Amino acid sequence: MSNPLRIFVPVKRVVDFAVKVRVNPAKTDVDRNVKHSMNPFDEIAVEEAVRIKEAKKAEKKEVEVVAISCGTAKAQETLRTALAMGADRAVHVEVKDDATLQPLAVAKLLKAFTDKEEKKPDLFILGKQAIDDDANQTGQMLAGLLNWPQTTFASKVTIENEALKVTREIDGGLETLETKIPAIITTDLRLNEPRYASLPNIMKAKKKPLVKITPEDLGIDVSPRIQTIKVEEPAKREGGRKVESVDELVDKLKNEAKVL
Repeated sequence: MSNPLRIFVPVKRVVDFAVKVRVNPAKTDVDRNVKHSMNPFDEIAVEEAVRIKEAKKAEKKEVEVVAISCGTAKAQETLRTALAMGADRAVHVEVKDDATLQPLAVAKLLKAFTDKEEKKPDLFILGKQAIDDDANQTGQMLAGLLNWPQTTFASKVTIENEALKVTREIDGGLETLETKIPAIITTDLRLNEPRYASLPNIMKAKKKPLVKITPEDLGIDVSPRIQTIKVEEPAKREGGRKVESVDELVDKLKNEAKVL
């Protein structure tokens, strides 16, 4: 393991989880002229990286946390939030239209940035998915591109020397995986509860380094491979109806709902 321990945390700017998502009038995308914030799973990833940093500081071991975001100029707001939470520096890969930025392109950008860095990361900690596209692909694709082991849906993370131990929730209970660093971690909801950035830390974040690069600087083509033809809202659910007997219920299920 390199010294200090380096943790890269990709973060994404998404429509805020409290906003009711609506389709735009042209039916080409959702309406993005609404409040945005950091993807909740990415907040958990930042929090976990900062907690590792704080734990290793108690052991007198240095840890550097680097937040990375691929998106338009507004993604810098998300990076400043990560810096206020405790990240040491930030990298903004600026693109013209983040609505067309797909998981494989993001994974390629992260891999290219890793290759370009003189001091390589020991860990990538990513949210398991973004709440806008729900793709759940970037972490796995990045692991494949880097040829690193991956531990997904982490609900507990332990690092001892070069050994990484991750507990994850599965259908039958809990599963614990152990691998060597460098590795990829994707975070689940129960891993931690992200902290609120304090006002002093928000002010300090303005002075922390934030570097801007482009996909062209990394030699990556981010053109979408999948084209969205049309976006439509799901049909509105009809209200329930009362029936007088079991026979009437069976008749409606068979002839109206067509489930029998």
